[in-house]
Amino acid sequence: MSNSERKKGLGAAARVTALASSVMDLHVRIALQEMDREKRRLISGVIFLATGGVLMLLALLGSELIFGFWIKDLLELNIKNTIIILVLINLVLAGISLRIGGYLAKGPYLPETLEGIGKTTKAVLGKN
Repeated sequence: MSNSERKKGLGAAARVTALASSVMDLHVRIALQEMDREKRRLISGVIFLATGGVLMLLALLGSELIFGFWIKDLLELNIKNTIIILVLINLVLAGISLRIGGYLAKGPYLPETLEGIGKTTKAVLGKN
């Protein structure tokens, strides 16, 4: 092979390498833009979910107060006994919910599911 043929071969390889590098840079830039866009969407979603959760909690507290006053008037109880009844009702409902949730969360998981949960947990906690 002559010297000029080698230079042409190296020049072509360098151009292909430069083209591949340029395409990879473009791909990385686009991926980073998409990640920023998705990050904003996820953060916005979490903010709206948190706002909805807080408002739901306030509505639950308001309905609990109304229910408490209704029980107090219906059974002609004092405030202390009304609060005790509401606490007992909440404990029973919480126990039932925890029992059902524990039953539903139990079970065999596929290895892919466990791996995904592990990766998500590590990402959320910021561990590598």
